[in-house]
Amino acid sequence: MSKILADKLADMVPLGPKEYKAFCEIDRKFFVPEGFKYKAYDITAIPIDEDSTISSPLTVAKMTYYLDLENVDSILEIGCGSGYQAAILSKIVRRVFTIDRICDLVEKAKKRFKDLNIYNVNAKCDDGRNGWKAYAPYNRILLSAYVENIENILINQLKEDGFILAPIKINDKQIITKIYKNGKKEEIETCEFVPIKKGIEK
Repeated sequence: MSKILADKLADMVPLGPKEYKAFCEIDRKFFVPEGFKYKAYDITAIPIDEDSTISSPLTVAKMTYYLDLENVDSILEIGCGSGYQAAILSKIVRRVFTIDRICDLVEKAKKRFKDLNIYNVNAKCDDGRNGWKAYAPYNRILLSAYVENIENILINQLKEDGFILAPIKINDKQIITKIYKNGKKEEIETCEFVPIKKGIEK
């Protein structure tokens, strides 16, 4: 079934061989709540708790593609959620670091990574707006929730040629945007994500 989903996505997003293989290898059914298993291969977002969702696989495919992962060694994801995006990235990038403010989600994601023999993903519960300085700098930083602006604390955790990929809210629209360390910005397309939130939820 994962290959069927990967084929659907490849018809909509120009996935490279590594990205396509990752979607074939990571089965989305392990990342959705029990009551939504029948929707695991649908092109739709699925709620995982009152504040979070597992993004549509189309959104995950687009963000993966926009990250431009050729020769990328390390990536930080802010907004771990179910862990699906991080699991996909783990098949393409040598080191993945992922943060979520909801500790219960992080613990569940860690168990999924272990059950699926994914050992190159590090996850922690924290306020992702501060990044993860211990393992910086990163080639890429991915935000899986929208913000109105990117703080310097995140930009400073990029490698010199790196960029942040984030949904940025401008007026009443969210736009997927690349923010480079040198200050350059590149707007890509409109999108719809949940907002980033402050603090930690045990």
